[in-house]
Amino acid sequence: MKNLFLSAAIVLGSLTSFASTTPITNTIVKTISIEDEYTEIKLEELPAAIAESLKKAYPDAVITKAYKNEKAEYKLDVTVGDKVGNLFANADGSWIKK
Repeated sequence: MKNLFLSAAIVLGSLTSFASTTPITNTIVKTISIEDEYTEIKLEELPAAIAESLKKAYPDAVITKAYKNEKAEYKLDVTVGDKVGNLFANADGSWIKK
């Protein structure tokens, strides 16, 4: 009789499984592109307001290239001394942070 209880306990013990939960991680990757389509324009086509704003803000700056997008926003490739960078401006000469 002891063997019957012992074997029943072993069988029932082996049938049970331990419930384990694995943490579910959802990784959501969002890619936002803020790069607009700019087309290169001639430096002569650059509005005078932008050139004046640049001379006020950076007197030693030299515009190497200018670009314009569909929203009439301008991207300027500028060199100041040995530093090269980009500036963004509206047609009225106000600076845009991008």
